[in-house]
Amino acid sequence: MQAIDLNEVRAKMEKALEVIRGDLATLRTGRATPALVEDIFCLVYQGSQKLKLKELASVTAAGLQTLVITPWDQSILGEIHRCLQAANLGLTPILEPGLIRLTLPPLSTERREEYVKLLHTKLEAGRVMVRQVRHEEMTRLKTDFEAKELDEDSRFRAEAELQKLTDEFVEEINSLGKAKEEELLST
Repeated sequence: MQAIDLNEVRAKMEKALEVIRGDLATLRTGRATPALVEDIFCLVYQGSQKLKLKELASVTAAGLQTLVITPWDQSILGEIHRCLQAANLGLTPILEPGLIRLTLPPLSTERREEYVKLLHTKLEAGRVMVRQVRHEEMTRLKTDFEAKELDEDSRFRAEAELQKLTDEFVEEINSLGKAKEEELLST
């Protein structure tokens, strides 16, 4: 019997990595990026539907400091505008004919430092997710060993492979964090 299926474990860790990538994309760096607003829920069509902004409009970066939101259905432009105001983004949506413009003000040094702290919190959450996958597999290995389905050498070999894989993903999270921190402090 094979001790662990590394491909399955890798897939679980990849999911955790994707979650952290998505989470980091929402951190504002002073640059306009659609990820800042595209997952905001909006009540549209007189409150009959609750949809994400990316399902209602195209969100594009027009330069480093500006986002342009162009609804596919122009009749909901006002509802999207109200939704963005209610989202409490710290940005003022400007209603123009056929679109909404969001201009990001430059980040202050204090705000950048707050975002770096938040970044470290999110990175630690990502590392915890990866370690949780490792913990679940280690528990399964221990159970299999105690049930005599796995010999001691196989167990130790599998634990070493699992730790190596965990280290690889933690290093990937650390490098994502380092790049994001540089981006936060430089823009």
